[in-house]
Amino acid sequence: MKMKTKVKSDIEIAREATLKPISEIATQLGVKEEELELYGKYKAKLSHQLFDRLETKKDGKVILVTSINPTPAGEGKSTVTVGLGQALHKLNKKVVIALREPSLGPTMGIKGGAAGGGYSQVLPMEDINLHFTGDIHAITTANNALSAFIDNHIHQGNTLNIDQRRIVWKRVLDMNDRALRNIVVGLGGPANGVPREDGFDITVASEIMAVLCLATSFEDLKKRLAKIVVAYNVNGEPVTVEDLGVEGALTLLLKDAVKPNLVQTIEHTPAIIHGGPFANIAHGCNSVIATKMAAKLGDYVVTESGFGADLGAEKFLNIKARTAEIKPEAVVIVATVRALKMHGGVEKDHLKEENTDAAKKGLQNLAKHIETIKAFGLPYVVALNKFITDTDAELQAIQKWCDEHHHPVAMTEVWEKGGEGGLELAKKVLEQMEKENNQFAPLYEINDSIEDKILKIAKFVYGAKDVEFTSKAKAQLVQFKKYGWDQLLVCMAKTQYSLTDDPKQLGRPEDFTITIREFKPSVGAGFIVALTGNILTMPGLPKQPAALNMDVDEHGQVHGLF
Repeated sequence: MKMKTKVKSDIEIAREATLKPISEIATQLGVKEEELELYGKYKAKLSHQLFDRLETKKDGKVILVTSINPTPAGEGKSTVTVGLGQALHKLNKKVVIALREPSLGPTMGIKGGAAGGGYSQVLPMEDINLHFTGDIHAITTANNALSAFIDNHIHQGNTLNIDQRRIVWKRVLDMNDRALRNIVVGLGGPANGVPREDGFDITVASEIMAVLCLATSFEDLKKRLAKIVVAYNVNGEPVTVEDLGVEGALTLLLKDAVKPNLVQTIEHTPAIIHGGPFANIAHGCNSVIATKMAAKLGDYVVTESGFGADLGAEKFLNIKARTAEIKPEAVVIVATVRALKMHGGVEKDHLKEENTDAAKKGLQNLAKHIETIKAFGLPYVVALNKFITDTDAELQAIQKWCDEHHHPVAMTEVWEKGGEGGLELAKKVLEQMEKENNQFAPLYEINDSIEDKILKIAKFVYGAKDVEFTSKAKAQLVQFKKYGWDQLLVCMAKTQYSLTDDPKQLGRPEDFTITIREFKPSVGAGFIVALTGNILTMPGLPKQPAALNMDVDEHGQVHGLF
């Protein structure tokens, strides 16, 4: 009887890897000793002096990794990003991977970490998925310091006439905690402040996270922080951080967090991990500074955006690329058999059963995301991320569809084989980049009205027939025009699971309308958040959180982290 081979977990694979000192990885990139700030042997921050020294150096080519609409089955987008970077490294390309930092909420909840998986991981994965270099803690501190400054200002006389019923700034915590969504502060009498309603968001949903990730320098960071709207006064006028006079203090609290972090993959490919704004409520990409620094250090940059192309890629291309003046050279669209089957109507519990018809039906979701990338004028390759439960018939059906529709596609096995499993993908990406058919342009102009910006996104990216605005949203649009905010970019807050604003409508829905229920101005970040559906900015933990399987033994070895 043939014995089954036990599949190693991500943490077991990571523990068996041999890391190089991070100073050695930095030296390979041409980073000088004085430009590196060590956080132990295997993590480091890259100094601003390095960015200044490389300012005039030609930028490397940026490759964006996105995916179809994600499902609970998982698409492995971060794993493919890391694997593609390792594959390019195997092809002797000078490549740097640029990723987001994981949030503790999803790590302890249901989603898990964001360090890749299998033999395509960034390391040390347990550090990266836990406290790392403290960037997210610094953002938590800066956010909550601002909350303290607001309440103190009201307690000390409220010279700005802040209407305590219209304070829009919330406190944050980097953990899923539904009990903190709505709270009351200032109880206990006059000595303890002024009572008011408040609430908590998860740290990655803080505008300070979005600001840090879109800032291009210390000076730009301070200017963006100053513009953050925290409340409205009794006359309905916005009150900003600048009005409170604390932008300098907030910048000080972020002085180290703004520096990108250098680590390595399991195959010693350099990786910069920095920032991680919530991909629903914000733009869901790693920091501009990190991506730009990666482009200065490497000839190629492999980076990712949050969730599917309808959220992450749209925001990367309309917001981040425009802000950072980045021109992506190619896009990788990750798809899996099991996710396509879910979009084709199969329930999660039946995904291991062969169902080529459902996989074919689910391909309409992939088709829409390909159309979106084409609308931006970018070349692309479909990465068919292979899982052990996929059958040959299912894989062949998807490859045949891609071939028939002339979509470049590559089988990807980077979880199991590391960079070797991504060589076909890497070669096809390089091939597409060499065709010089890149006509990248954002979908809307800055001078377009907010309504027109949203309509273009809804039609070209989601496939919607129309957009409706509630009476509250319409009133806000009038207000925004008064304040000059109508020239800001638009950041859509929408479910990641569907092209619509209804998470239950999988596949490729048609003839639907997107409803904008209200807006949230993120003036410091430079965009207006358009809220659809019921997007929670403070998630809750599931009935069986991943934390139940986590532990650390007497030797300090971590278990159950993924």
